[in-house]
Amino acid sequence: MRSVQPGIRFAKGHGTENDFVLLPDPDGTLELTAERVAALCDRRRGLGADGVLRVIRWSALICGDPTAGAPQPGVEWFMDYHNADGSVAEMCGNGVRVYARYLAHRGWLPDGPGAELKLGTRGGVRTVGFADGDGHAGEVAVGMGPAQIGPASTATVDGHAFPGVAVDVGNPHLACVTAVGLDSLDLTVPPGHDPALFPHGVNVEFVTPLRGGQVTMRVHERGVGETRSCGTGTVAAVVAALRQSGADTGTVAVCTRGGRLRVTVDADGTTLQGPAVLVGQGELERSWWDSLS
Repeated sequence: MRSVQPGIRFAKGHGTENDFVLLPDPDGTLELTAERVAALCDRRRGLGADGVLRVIRWSALICGDPTAGAPQPGVEWFMDYHNADGSVAEMCGNGVRVYARYLAHRGWLPDGPGAELKLGTRGGVRTVGFADGDGHAGEVAVGMGPAQIGPASTATVDGHAFPGVAVDVGNPHLACVTAVGLDSLDLTVPPGHDPALFPHGVNVEFVTPLRGGQVTMRVHERGVGETRSCGTGTVAAVVAALRQSGADTGTVAVCTRGGRLRVTVDADGTTLQGPAVLVGQGELERSWWDSLS
């Protein structure tokens, strides 16, 4: 009798409708190729998502991926994030929150009273806090570190140039504060940008001026397209909106097409807070996985 190989476990989740496939792979046994990522994220031939989060121990990932850096003391888990096109990205703010929610669901959070969850990412270590304490409900907050403001630049949509500023949140952003109606923008194609300033591509945010402690944002993510939300993008957008209003710090609500997030910028860095939802889990057919190299 021919033995049947077990399927490959997955979960699906989203943060303000920025959605992800999660692959639990604690010991790094999966060969996660760009083709497999692209197939998983395809909304017709796969599960459909903006990206893939591999849930892996940092010590397991470093064996096969030097871009992950050396594991840091006290940090067990690493968010191995891949864009929908299969490319690897440094950071994903919505993804960190969903990843943390999944760890809580699996019972993989650090043990001990007051234990702090720190996650490794290619953009640096991120600290996560849960509104309900045990991680199973409520909003999730992530310390995103300092946002580095870079030079002024422009994004181009339909031949129209939008002034913006480069913001590094562990990954590259070009945040453009504009009074132009955001619904009028065609973001079905990547906005034009300066390749000399952003040689590896850039996430582009279009954000309304700060009014009453709130902004509205649309975003085009490199390697994905327009998404309903972008965690790191909201941080970049708030930094740019505060700067445009003459402020360096503050707490701002960000309305995205997928929901509402809150960003705090202070002297110590930035914090992103918002929902993280797990919607289901199951198994991928092994034959389908194996058919993709």
